[in-house]
Amino acid sequence: MAEPVFYTTLEHEGEAEFTEKKSVFISHAKPIKSEEEALAYVKKIKNQYSDARHNVWAYMMKGEIVARYSDDGEPQGTAGVPVLDTIRKSGVTDAVVVVTRYFGGVLLGAGGLVRAYSHSAKLGLEAAHIITYEQYSELELDCTYSDYQRYLAELPRFGAITDDTVFSDRVKILFSIKETLTDELFLRVREMSGGKDEPKLRGKRFDYR
Repeated sequence: MAEPVFYTTLEHEGEAEFTEKKSVFISHAKPIKSEEEALAYVKKIKNQYSDARHNVWAYMMKGEIVARYSDDGEPQGTAGVPVLDTIRKSGVTDAVVVVTRYFGGVLLGAGGLVRAYSHSAKLGLEAAHIITYEQYSELELDCTYSDYQRYLAELPRFGAITDDTVFSDRVKILFSIKETLTDELFLRVREMSGGKDEPKLRGKRFDYR
């Protein structure tokens, strides 16, 4: 199975609020790195809004491999599932959303609850800023000083990000480029050096530019 080239998550914690028929919905969204972190965040929000009627939550990790939700007292299928579906449809992963509801005395009905929780979750995700990272190849290129000047002019054409440069008897350039451009760059370096230079793959990372 090919590794993903893009990774969509949240940039930071976000909060949003709206009112539907006197019920106040407050959504909190946050990027997470583990289920433990997600559950700790849920606990934190529940403690913060302990006087609320409901604190509905959902989180998704590693694509859709790990997905959990809770209706927290709302009718089954009207709260946690809509929040989780909103996360899924946004394309976001490694994120948790908690929607707090202060009941306003007016029943919303099943359809109204689904719409309200979906909308609240969407607002929370937007407030946390959905961001997409692209996979980069981390490369190392060892060359002569004269070739270094030529590569220095060529690498920016591939959008290369220079991570470090080591000068000794030769020059070692440590840089990163979008993974989708890696094969093209390798071919270009071979052409420029007559086959004597070839970048080495140091690793991969997700980055946002």
